[in-house]
Amino acid sequence: MTISFDFEALSERERYKLMIGTIIPRPIALVTTVDEHGRINAAPFSFFNCLSADPPILALGVENNPDMSFKDTGHNIRMTEVFTVNIVSFSIAEAMHVCGSKYPRGVDELKEAGLTAMPGQKVASPWIAEAPAAFECRRHVTLELGKSRQIIMGEIIYAHYRDGVVDPEGLRVDPTQVDAVARLGGDTCSTTRDRFEMLTPKL
Repeated sequence: MTISFDFEALSERERYKLMIGTIIPRPIALVTTVDEHGRINAAPFSFFNCLSADPPILALGVENNPDMSFKDTGHNIRMTEVFTVNIVSFSIAEAMHVCGSKYPRGVDELKEAGLTAMPGQKVASPWIAEAPAAFECRRHVTLELGKSRQIIMGEIIYAHYRDGVVDPEGLRVDPTQVDAVARLGGDTCSTTRDRFEMLTPKL
């Protein structure tokens, strides 16, 4: 027996619940930006992934406020054209959750969460010292999806890795050192600690 849904007949919330419960696991980007006054903002996004290596592009799904005004991340990227994606490990998962709280504009979420802002090498937005990896990005293109959401694509122009995460010779990243967490449906998250190898078939 199959249960089927006509997505055109569902509400936005109903579509959202089905999508986030099914398209799993979703990596979490803790995105740091600065506004036009240099104030730091940090917010988590699980509508996030990499799209291309040449050029090196990643994408964020950034939702607007209910009145369709920009939230801090969307506003800041629009004003500065840059942002930094920090990968969330299990050790900073709770701090990431703190950053996701609804603070007034201008509040430094990194300070509230006890995380350390490090100055960007090529962009104005900081990277997080406690993150296993961070990508400094320049806005590549923004897609407006109706009034409610933007897809912001960023070109990675600089990367930071905590010592021991990546082999500098072979550039192989150790997933046990990244220890990334991901979003499942609702409030449920997962780690990437259970894994197996499956070789690419050769014809």
